Amino acid sequence: MSANETGDIRNLALVGHTGAGKTSLLEMLMVKAGVQGEPGSLERGTTVSDYDPLEKAYQHSLESALASIDHDGVHINILDTPGDPDFRGQALSAMAAAETAAIVVNASNGIEMSTRRLMRRARQRRLCRIIIINRIDAEGIDLEELVAAIREEFGAQCLPINLPAENYSTVRDCFFKSDGQTDVLSLAEAHTEIIDQVIETDEALMAKYLEGEEISPDELHDAFERALRDGHLVPICFTSALTGAGCGEFLRFCKRLLPSPAEGNPPPFRKGPDGERVEARPDPEAHVLAHVFKVSNDPYAGKLGIFRLYQGTITPDTQLYVGDSRKAFKVSHLYRIHGKEHIEIERAVPGDICALAKVDDIHYDALLHDSHDEDHYYLKPVDFPQPMFGLAVEATTRGSEQKVASALARLAEEDPCFQVEHHQELNETVIRGLGEMHLRIMLERMKQRFGAEVNTRTPRVAYRETITRSAEGHYRHKKQTGGAGQFGEVFMRVRPLARGEGFSFRSEVVGGAIPTGLIPAVEKGVRQVLEEGAVAGYPMQDIEAVVYDGKHHPVDSKEVAFVIAGRRAFLDAVHNAGPQVLEPIVELEVTVPDAAMGDVTGSLASKRARIQGTDSLRGGFTSISAAVPLSALTDFPTELKSLTGGEGRYTMSFSHYEAVPGNVQKEIVEAFKQGESAGES
Repeated sequence: MSANETGDIRNLALVGHTGAGKTSLLEMLMVKAGVQGEPGSLERGTTVSDYDPLEKAYQHSLESALASIDHDGVHINILDTPGDPDFRGQALSAMAAAETAAIVVNASNGIEMSTRRLMRRARQRRLCRIIIINRIDAEGIDLEELVAAIREEFGAQCLPINLPAENYSTVRDCFFKSDGQTDVLSLAEAHTEIIDQVIETDEALMAKYLEGEEISPDELHDAFERALRDGHLVPICFTSALTGAGCGEFLRFCKRLLPSPAEGNPPPFRKGPDGERVEARPDPEAHVLAHVFKVSNDPYAGKLGIFRLYQGTITPDTQLYVGDSRKAFKVSHLYRIHGKEHIEIERAVPGDICALAKVDDIHYDALLHDSHDEDHYYLKPVDFPQPMFGLAVEATTRGSEQKVASALARLAEEDPCFQVEHHQELNETVIRGLGEMHLRIMLERMKQRFGAEVNTRTPRVAYRETITRSAEGHYRHKKQTGGAGQFGEVFMRVRPLARGEGFSFRSEVVGGAIPTGLIPAVEKGVRQVLEEGAVAGYPMQDIEAVVYDGKHHPVDSKEVAFVIAGRRAFLDAVHNAGPQVLEPIVELEVTVPDAAMGDVTGSLASKRARIQGTDSLRGGFTSISAAVPLSALTDFPTELKSLTGGEGRYTMSFSHYEAVPGNVQKEIVEAFKQGESAGES
């Protein structure tokens, strides 16, 4: 079924920490909506959204999946996302396609590491936010305490919109109703609090309320939607994915109060990556604007691009452009996605989430449009975590290198947090992800889908080189081989730039000492050193190079001569400028059982970590924040597992580069020299 009107659509991303029960909750919502007769089982591998063989084997979500629910006149697109921090790229990209982020909290575990992160990301993206407290019927929980913790952590705007009742077998609405018995908190007090919060956004309603006049549900709807959009209200719902408590009520809540695509905050489109903001209107008669937020590659079905339509109407035979491409393609088949099912439809309207198959040029983050008026339009990109965990890979059998390269490229198309790097000078291919499990799953998927296998090893650390002071260098290149010779002489000075400024090159040559046409050759030689390194074989950064004098010969001065002279003069200047090796520092967040905290902090201290803080979490866990050299974390996943009995988790993100200690730099430089000597012999 395709929704007839944009106002009948609701787009919702289920996000939350692993184990919160998102997939099971989706199953029960589909049962309550009459989409299926009974909920699928994670243990039996029968859930709609976890259909991938690896998801069935691991019994939890590894990528985002879409399910559609048609219920009581509304069409609800629900994006079920993985909760494991290693796969949070999938969650973040799915959130970009929804008006509402539903952060699911396990009532037994409370606020967990990913809960904070996802609440923050949803707020930054200006999504409407709701909190679903799931598993309310679990033993030994204190829901009043959990609600208080949520409000303390995320603000007083987090308020219950319903409350558990009848021994947690159902929930009672406390937005439209003001009386009734509940298992926790007071329904009357909860009603007053949430109404007070909502009407603060509407002066006319506020006056009416203070005068004691009756306010109709229709009047409350607009104010409620405005409060959601502004982040002035974050409703808290209660559910049990096991018994279905609260699930039917949640579907009614979606219809009555969650924003349609016409009511949510407008998507952040721009003309050019950093250009002026552009308004996308949910108008079916306007030009098409759609954003591809997920790509999957199937060896049999081909490439599938899943997109959110923001503006215009798409039907089979619609002509679309991908990004700034001048060549259009014709839509042959338009699909609605429900788990692994592809259901062909005839029409998509603003707010719909649909898919196109076998369009080779389609890619993640592509904008689809039907007019050149929308060339160079972009949706504000998602700020993904930097993939820092790396493995060097090589094909297990000779001759299968191309098969491996093709498989890796397809996997990188699907996951914005999975990167493939090719280091030609090292003859090394490195894959990077958000953690050990992330890369393990990608390699298993590569073998399963594409029949490609690799051997893995620890990659070289992505060190950088820079300088610590200003200096000068000089080189004269002169070569005579019987015919035309080569001549070029370059004088250069260098100075360090602030960390992160990159590289700057300019010329101060006057009087034609070096002809203007040969200055780019000097820069080319300098850039060769930037790529290859000067002392340890790593790329250089944060340097300004200025060529200020030189000499040329009217016959023998050729481009090659000034490439060589520029290269050698730059090397001479760098060696005089206190060259320094920089190492990547990552922000590490580790969650460990309280009993293991001392052992883990001791382990981190031995890795040159700077502990920045600790935070006590519910359930007997502690979060440790630290800045750590990436090079020291090679064995950390295994070590953490051993120290915490498998209960420890960590996430890391790139922070900055800083100088390595002197003894470490000496080891790095010596290892590079030995490698060069071995290569020469």
